[in-house]
Amino acid sequence: MIKVSGLSKEYQMGDSFIFALKEVEFSINKNEFVAIMGPSGSGKSTLMNIIGCLDKPSSGSYQLNEQEVARLDDDALSVVRNKEIGFVFQSFHLLPRMSAVQNVLLPLRFSSPPNDDIDYASELLTRVGLGTRQKHRPNQLSGGQRQRVAIARALINRPAILLADEPTGALDSQTASEIMELFTELHKAGQTIILVTHEEDVAAYAQRIIRMRDGKIIGIEQRGEYVA
Repeated sequence: MIKVSGLSKEYQMGDSFIFALKEVEFSINKNEFVAIMGPSGSGKSTLMNIIGCLDKPSSGSYQLNEQEVARLDDDALSVVRNKEIGFVFQSFHLLPRMSAVQNVLLPLRFSSPPNDDIDYASELLTRVGLGTRQKHRPNQLSGGQRQRVAIARALINRPAILLADEPTGALDSQTASEIMELFTELHKAGQTIILVTHEEDVAAYAQRIIRMRDGKIIGIEQRGEYVA
């Protein structure tokens, strides 16, 4: 599904260049649950942005479903982001005046053609444990409930990959555990998940941990068996 080879990303700072990523290589298979882990400044967020087609590498190869992403134009990248990848962030990014189900429906309204599959949005909210909270606005929900809405929204376009960037960073430890159990359930149901985190206990939920430091992969730890 994902193959990264010799991937580097550099930024110019005055007369010098700073490498955020240096010759990164790995692959991720369909139906895997992988954590990308490292401290602040390790390059994990830069890598996430490239995997999510929000940024492009300076050199190297990133293939998504055997397609070289760097060769895609902006319109094609937009389609990939909308159809192939669901995003979950530390900040929930919910619109405050919309109900939970309306927030979940938002990506569909930017699809081509736009649609309004409220039945599927309702099904997803039930799936993440919010079947009785669908008409509630974000200020009527707890932090964990808001993150569940964000996860349902990320799934609304049936993406091949769920990309989560520090999804428990704004939550207390008990709520964080509940959200990670939800990710585990989604993975068991067949969802490919890539989780970016700096927390060891969060990464421990994944089958495999890619550890980063100073823009490089310093180790890959297999924690669970991959089942295709």
